[in-house]
Amino acid sequence: MLEIKDSVAVITGGASGIGLSVARYWARQGGKVVIGDIAEEALAAAASEIGGDTVTVMCDVTSEEDNARLADAAVARFGRINLVAPFAGIIMDALMVSPDRETGKVTKKMSLAQFQKVVDINLTGVFLTVRECIERMINHGCRGLICLVSSTGSLGTAGQINYSSTKAAMSVMPKVLTAELFRRGLADRIRCVAIAPGYCATPILEGMNQKALDKILKDVPIQRLIEPEEVASLVVELYRNEALTGEVFYVHGGLRLGSKG
Repeated sequence: MLEIKDSVAVITGGASGIGLSVARYWARQGGKVVIGDIAEEALAAAASEIGGDTVTVMCDVTSEEDNARLADAAVARFGRINLVAPFAGIIMDALMVSPDRETGKVTKKMSLAQFQKVVDINLTGVFLTVRECIERMINHGCRGLICLVSSTGSLGTAGQINYSSTKAAMSVMPKVLTAELFRRGLADRIRCVAIAPGYCATPILEGMNQKALDKILKDVPIQRLIEPEEVASLVVELYRNEALTGEVFYVHGGLRLGSKG
């Protein structure tokens, strides 16, 4: 079992949402945190709240240079990277095509920009963050975990062809990376998993219309949203338990999606 105390976590999207919850939880266990985000004010607020050994880096995850700076900052300050949590992500929901109810003709469709931006941040951004961090983990003899964030949306949710596609990709990455590391004799030292949260109590969902939220909760057996700290707790346990690798772990309160997603 790995210890959290003095271990170093690199977290993108760490200034808000689940990323911030993981950063808080990690620091409370005695770990050191490097947060990457594009929101400068939120980064400053996160660093002030968490305190201790917290480093913040302005990072656009779609930039190779920014991801390299983020990974280098962790090594320069703490000498290692133990947990990589590339949690930066966005949602830009829309139906691929929207036929008019009266005429049956398509009147709206998801734009290329809507599709591409989500892919750039949620998929390409993860690839770049993981690539840069894992390179430094190998070169500096680090031991730890790559923890990706998928979603129940990976199972297929209407209106999320862009988002669901990126989260489905996160579901297969742990198997691919584990296989690659295994071939090079590194899989016992650097593991890869993904977590797949359900409906989580982040500001976006908490600010929803109550009727819409109640409809969502009808599909959740525990009858409430998942707390971000419950997701963070899972991330930390996945880090500690070195028998866990190459798989996706759901944290969704028993959610079952309806036939229409």
